Amino acid sequence: MCAAATAVWGRAEQQDFRARVRGCLLGAAIGDALGAGVSTLSVEAIRAAHGADGLTDLAPAYGRRGAVTSVTQLTLFTVDGLIRAQVRRDTGAWHPPSDVHRAYLRWAATQRDWGPDERRKDNGWLACEEWLYARRDPARATLTGLADEVLGTLDRPKNPGARDAGAVVRSAPFGLLVGWEPQLVCQLAVECAAQTHGHPAAYLAAGAFAVIVHGLARGETLDGSVQRAMVQLAPRPGHEPVTEALKHALGAVRQGIPGPARIASLGDTDGEHAEDALAIAVYCALVSEDVRHGLRLAVNHDGPSEATGSLTGALLGALHGETALPPTWLAELEGRPTLLEMADDFAMEMTQGPALHGPGVSSPGWLARYPRG
Repeated sequence: MCAAATAVWGRAEQQDFRARVRGCLLGAAIGDALGAGVSTLSVEAIRAAHGADGLTDLAPAYGRRGAVTSVTQLTLFTVDGLIRAQVRRDTGAWHPPSDVHRAYLRWAATQRDWGPDERRKDNGWLACEEWLYARRDPARATLTGLADEVLGTLDRPKNPGARDAGAVVRSAPFGLLVGWEPQLVCQLAVECAAQTHGHPAAYLAAGAFAVIVHGLARGETLDGSVQRAMVQLAPRPGHEPVTEALKHALGAVRQGIPGPARIASLGDTDGEHAEDALAIAVYCALVSEDVRHGLRLAVNHDGPSEATGSLTGALLGALHGETALPPTWLAELEGRPTLLEMADDFAMEMTQGPALHGPGVSSPGWLARYPRG
């Protein structure tokens, strides 16, 4: 019992990891909320509405400032699925893609139901959060990919033509599995992306994003993490669009003053394709003076601002930790208590899991939050 309760990590390492997990999840949500108010607008329309500098502060979306989209909803359910996978490992049932898929199906229920179904004993705590029962413009491929209980796989992916960033934006939590090797992180993110987005560029962009976050969460540089992601992609069929997009992002850093024109040069689709959205986020994170500056760059363009904002926020949050996030934006963020609770639960599971569940110990409260069923 005492051995199970002993921390696997040192105190300083646990505190650093929790700060990066919080930074990643909260940063992604802030970027999502910042972009939500201008997600359908061109640069010209953004400037017409918000001035010559474009959007510089949170703008109302869904009836309030700081509202998040389905991007943040799905990221939360990714975390939920990963915690469940760890808890279920005690039973010998170890297939994280299935646990994440079940989590995504719980999210899909929030898009259909009026509120939590108390009859479902396997929901856990996240699916009982009433604020999540709101449709916030999810990608069509995400809805159709989760419309039934069939698990999409790399051999038989859902929506083979879906190339948007809908799978990439929910994939940061895979990178927070810092105890895993990069190739396993990439593989898991790719397999889970194929559950809704079957185009190789879409699921490989998700894998690359997860590997980049993984490097940052381990304390590595952003440039080095991008290089490692490209190494992981190299042997995978169809990687070329994603690899080229990342190379363009790295090269653009040395090509002049950051701005919408530079961002527009990173792809032909203004971020509508997954690999272009990823490239925009990497570029904005690389050239950012601080988190606020990077996020403003990421949302002031013609493409899906909530996606590029969220991806950039996840990168900068994992790189710098929660204390680097803009406090005025954090103060208005929808769902902040839930995001913090999920971040801390994830950090606790990954660092203290043996003290919560296992052959010699079982915490009823934890298993109620994250049922094995």
